[in-house]
Amino acid sequence: MSHAFFYALLGVGLFTFGLYALIIHNHLLRKILALNVMGSGVFLVLVALAKRSQAADPVPHAMVITGIVVAISATALALALMLRLQAETGRAELPEESLE
Repeated sequence: MSHAFFYALLGVGLFTFGLYALIIHNHLLRKILALNVMGSGVFLVLVALAKRSQAADPVPHAMVITGIVVAISATALALALMLRLQAETGRAELPEESLE
Protein backbone atom coordinates (compact mmCIF):
# COMPACT_ATOMS: atom_id res chain seq x y z
CA MET A 1 0.00 0.00 0.00
CA SER A 2 1.47 3.31 -1.06
CA HIS A 3 1.43 6.48 0.99
CA ALA A 4 -0.89 8.21 -1.47
CA PHE A 5 -3.43 5.39 -1.27
CA PHE A 6 -3.25 5.44 2.53
CA TYR A 7 -3.84 9.23 2.57
CA ALA A 8 -6.78 8.86 0.20
CA LEU A 9 -8.28 6.06 2.28
CA LEU A 10 -7.82 8.04 5.48
CA GLY A 11 -9.35 11.11 3.82
CA VAL A 12 -12.43 9.17 2.73
CA GLY A 13 -12.73 7.75 6.25
CA LEU A 14 -12.51 11.20 7.83
CA PHE A 15 -15.08 12.59 5.40
CA THR A 16 -17.46 9.71 6.16
CA PHE A 17 -16.99 10.10 9.91
CA GLY A 18 -17.64 13.84 9.67
CA LEU A 19 -20.75 13.31 7.54
CA TYR A 20 -22.09 10.82 10.07
CA ALA A 21 -21.49 13.25 12.95
CA LEU A 22 -23.10 16.10 10.98
CA ILE A 23 -26.26 14.06 10.50
CA ILE A 24 -26.49 12.58 14.01
CA HIS A 25 -25.74 15.51 16.36
CA ASN A 26 -28.11 18.40 17.07
CA HIS A 27 -25.69 20.71 18.89
CA LEU A 28 -24.27 23.37 16.58
CA LEU A 29 -20.72 23.20 17.94
CA ARG A 30 -20.57 19.50 17.14
CA LYS A 31 -21.90 20.20 13.66
CA ILE A 32 -19.19 22.84 13.13
CA LEU A 33 -16.52 20.39 14.29
CA ALA A 34 -17.97 17.72 11.97
CA LEU A 35 -17.67 20.13 9.03
CA ASN A 36 -14.02 20.72 9.95
CA VAL A 37 -13.37 16.97 10.05
CA MET A 38 -15.00 16.62 6.62
CA GLY A 39 -12.79 19.42 5.30
CA SER A 40 -9.70 17.69 6.63
CA GLY A 41 -10.74 14.54 4.81
CA VAL A 42 -11.07 16.47 1.55
CA PHE A 43 -7.64 18.01 2.09
CA LEU A 44 -6.09 14.55 2.58
CA VAL A 45 -7.70 13.27 -0.62
CA LEU A 46 -6.38 16.29 -2.55
CA VAL A 47 -2.86 15.71 -1.22
CA ALA A 48 -3.13 12.04 -2.21
CA LEU A 49 -4.24 13.00 -5.71
CA ALA A 50 -1.28 15.35 -6.04
CA LYS A 51 1.13 12.42 -5.72
CA ARG A 52 -0.17 10.35 -8.65
CA SER A 53 3.13 10.27 -10.51
CA GLN A 54 6.80 10.65 -9.62
CA ALA A 55 6.73 14.45 -9.59
CA ALA A 56 4.22 16.01 -7.21
CA ASP A 57 1.69 18.40 -8.73
CA PRO A 58 1.83 21.79 -6.93
CA VAL A 59 -1.72 22.87 -7.88
CA PRO A 60 -3.56 20.56 -5.41
CA HIS A 61 -1.13 21.60 -2.69
CA ALA A 62 -1.92 25.25 -3.36
CA MET A 63 -5.64 24.41 -3.28
CA VAL A 64 -5.20 22.73 0.11
CA ILE A 65 -3.38 25.75 1.56
CA THR A 66 -6.10 28.06 0.23
CA GLY A 67 -8.76 25.69 1.54
CA ILE A 68 -7.25 25.75 5.02
CA VAL A 69 -7.47 29.55 5.09
CA VAL A 70 -11.08 29.46 3.86
CA ALA A 71 -11.97 26.73 6.39
CA ILE A 72 -10.58 28.80 9.27
CA SER A 73 -12.57 31.84 8.12
CA ALA A 74 -15.76 29.81 7.69
CA THR A 75 -15.30 28.23 11.12
CA ALA A 76 -14.89 31.64 12.72
CA LEU A 77 -18.06 32.88 11.01
CA ALA A 78 -20.01 29.76 12.03
CA LEU A 79 -18.86 30.10 15.64
CA ALA A 80 -19.87 33.77 15.71
CA LEU A 81 -23.31 32.89 14.32
CA MET A 82 -23.66 30.10 16.87
CA LEU A 83 -22.81 32.48 19.72
CA ARG A 84 -25.33 34.99 18.38
CA LEU A 85 -28.02 32.31 18.22
CA GLN A 86 -27.19 31.20 21.75
CA ALA A 87 -27.39 34.77 23.01
CA GLU A 88 -30.79 35.27 21.35
CA THR A 89 -32.43 31.95 22.21
CA GLY A 90 -30.38 30.60 25.12
CA ARG A 91 -29.72 27.37 23.21
CA ALA A 92 -26.96 26.33 20.84
CA GLU A 93 -29.20 24.01 18.85
CA LEU A 94 -31.40 24.59 15.86
CA PRO A 95 -35.12 24.56 16.65
CA GLU A 96 -36.98 21.46 15.59
CA GLU A 97 -40.09 22.74 13.86
CA SER A 98 -42.63 20.47 12.27
CA LEU A 99 -43.32 20.78 8.56
CA GLU A 100 -47.10 20.78 9.05
